[in-house]
Amino acid sequence: MIRKSDSRVSRMYSEPIGAWDQDGRPLTFVWRGRRYTVLGVLEHWVVSREWWQRNTPDTDVPPEREFWRVEATAGGDVAAAIYELRRDETGDWLLVRVWD
Repeated sequence: MIRKSDSRVSRMYSEPIGAWDQDGRPLTFVWRGRRYTVLGVLEHWVVSREWWQRNTPDTDVPPEREFWRVEATAGGDVAAAIYELRRDETGDWLLVRVWD
């Protein structure tokens, strides 16, 4: 497991990914043609818009977004890194950020 004291560089991506989960928890994901295996979940949280914005027709923002910060690896000689994944209420997944 990666220690919090490790110094890592964070990069933002916000790119669509394919993800497979079990009971809502991500197990694997494919990003840029490479399959990653989730080694562990570091954090999980849900962000909801305020109730008065939920039925606003002029916004494209889903009312709820679920975030997962995970440790994952592509296997082989590729070192594990930390990935922040987001699942929208629509079920679509994005890779938001990577610490490597």
